[in-house]
Amino acid sequence: MRLLCAAVLLFALLASGRTLSAQISPGPLAKAHAKLEGSGNCVQCHGLKKEPITQRCLACHKEVAWLIERDRGVHARARLGAKQDCATCHPDHAGVDFALIDWGEGGRTKFDHKRAGWVLEGKHQRAKCESCHKTELRHSPAAPLSPRVTGAGWMGLESSCISCHARDDVHKESLGTSCERCHDAADWKKPTLFDHAKSKYPLTGKHIDVACDKCHKAAKFALKPDSEGRVIGRYKPIPSGECSDCHVDPHKGRLSPKCGQCHSTTSFTVVDKTGFDHSLTRYLLLGKHRTVQCESCHGVKLAKKTPAYAKCSDCHADAHLGRGTLLGLPADCASCHRVDGFAPSTYTLAQHSGARFALTGKHAAVKCAACHLAKDSVVRTTKQVVQRVQLRPASATCGNCHADAHGGELATAESRGLCTACHTDAGWLPSTFTVAKHAALKLPLDGAHATAACKSCHIAQVAKAATVPDFPRPSANTVSLRLSGAACDACHVDPHAGRYSVGGKNAPADGCRACHDSRHFMPSTLAVARHATFGFTLSGAHRALPCRDCHKELGGIPLKSTLRLVATTTARLPFNAPPRTACTTCHTDPHGGQFTGRRGGANCDACHDVAQWLGSTRFVHDRDASFPLAGAHQRVPCASCHVRVTQSGGEPRVQYRPLPSSCESCHKADAPRRVP
Repeated sequence: MRLLCAAVLLFALLASGRTLSAQISPGPLAKAHAKLEGSGNCVQCHGLKKEPITQRCLACHKEVAWLIERDRGVHARARLGAKQDCATCHPDHAGVDFALIDWGEGGRTKFDHKRAGWVLEGKHQRAKCESCHKTELRHSPAAPLSPRVTGAGWMGLESSCISCHARDDVHKESLGTSCERCHDAADWKKPTLFDHAKSKYPLTGKHIDVACDKCHKAAKFALKPDSEGRVIGRYKPIPSGECSDCHVDPHKGRLSPKCGQCHSTTSFTVVDKTGFDHSLTRYLLLGKHRTVQCESCHGVKLAKKTPAYAKCSDCHADAHLGRGTLLGLPADCASCHRVDGFAPSTYTLAQHSGARFALTGKHAAVKCAACHLAKDSVVRTTKQVVQRVQLRPASATCGNCHADAHGGELATAESRGLCTACHTDAGWLPSTFTVAKHAALKLPLDGAHATAACKSCHIAQVAKAATVPDFPRPSANTVSLRLSGAACDACHVDPHAGRYSVGGKNAPADGCRACHDSRHFMPSTLAVARHATFGFTLSGAHRALPCRDCHKELGGIPLKSTLRLVATTTARLPFNAPPRTACTTCHTDPHGGQFTGRRGGANCDACHDVAQWLGSTRFVHDRDASFPLAGAHQRVPCASCHVRVTQSGGEPRVQYRPLPSSCESCHKADAPRRVP
């Protein structure tokens, strides 16, 4: 019923015209809502079912509803319907010229854009509102939902850069539409947010300092200016798989197209020697060349791209100063040397046989450097110090290479010191100077001398010779050939301490040869008859005795050598025993002194002779004893009377004297019994 009455009243009001309308409306609507003027349109905003005004506003302003549903814009953040309705910020009925938008304190120019959900940064802070909020930039789906007939309004913009700056995109969307990945609002021209490290081609080494345009506006792209005269660089796609995509190949295709095998972005002159394959070049590295530093051939910073290499001398100084020839013609190093090492040379013995000095004998085994000496010299053309090797040393005589081992002693000899007179290149020893040739010298070699080693007399032990009195002093590292004389003691030690030498106490006329010959030193050649000249004639059993039985010196440790330069001791056979005036000088008295004080003396030769010791060949009992043997005593064995008894000294001896001479002393058992 109330609803019907209200409808009738409203109808009457509408029929009455403007006077009635003025009495019902709170005031004229703003210009934007002018089409809603009149009492018949009130329900479009205020409704009949007491709906919230916000609901009726959104029914008309669908663009606002669209933004609120997506939580975008100022209205979404104002929480309409929860705490406030549209009329809070957009009151109406205040006149035609009334501004429906309440911008807050400071008005539109001071509006905090953060309330719209999009903070103004960089150059956007200085931009005028109209430069963005204009019809041609309203690309949002909300724009066509607006009931506005004129004016752009404030809604319908998007927050992406491309929505406003499409015509400013110099990349023409070739890099996508997300400009904010590289640019910010502070400066459009500089891609301050772009991180090349996150791209397909991270910048390293020297590339970090290269200007962007140097790569992206490279001449090879043949870029043309746009309608405004701007040259837009190419950013995608950019070939970057190989260095040659950007850099000119300085090797002109001779090497691998993969520059990264040898070079790095640190510096072009820094070469990865482990990755570089020199076999790709026209000069293959072999032997010692594999370990040579690149700078040695290519110079500092590898400035020499293609050094000369046709000949060894292009890189190496000639150690022979141009004297290396074969068959009289100049020869390159490769003729005699290999890249595996300068030494040993590949110059063979067969090749050397064609030289002025053919290698034979021991020379064939000598190292090249022993004759072809190296000496530092300066090559003037390169100022480089090299080893100058003498290829043609003097070789006319042995002395050109070898020192005279004889210290010039043979300079006046018939051979004039020519080494080949006594030696051959088959070996320095043995000498070819024979025993027969030695016979022409002062000392012919006979006996043991004929088989003795030359070095036994011709000694090279200079230090030892210096300690031996009167021995010839050979010069350093030489073998002395001229000895001090031909006498035995010139070379041999005198074991008799000079007693038989010239001027000695018992010196014979012919010296050592009086008792020795050159065959051997022992046994002596001294004859038995000649022994008498020494004060003791050898007769009887003495003639058969070994010398050492009397001369105890002969039983000592023999000398290892009698040579003066070898022997370590002297005077081992002095033969200075006391004169032999009695038998007891050499022999022990077997009778224990029983004949001391005897009539005729205690000389052994009173009873014995030197022919034999056993049996007293000279003793006559009737003559020499105090008890003559007569009768049966002549047939009695000596041992029956002269028995073995123990003397006071404890040794058993045959008792010869004193003995009793009465019959009873011997014949006690044979005495007759006395008759009582």
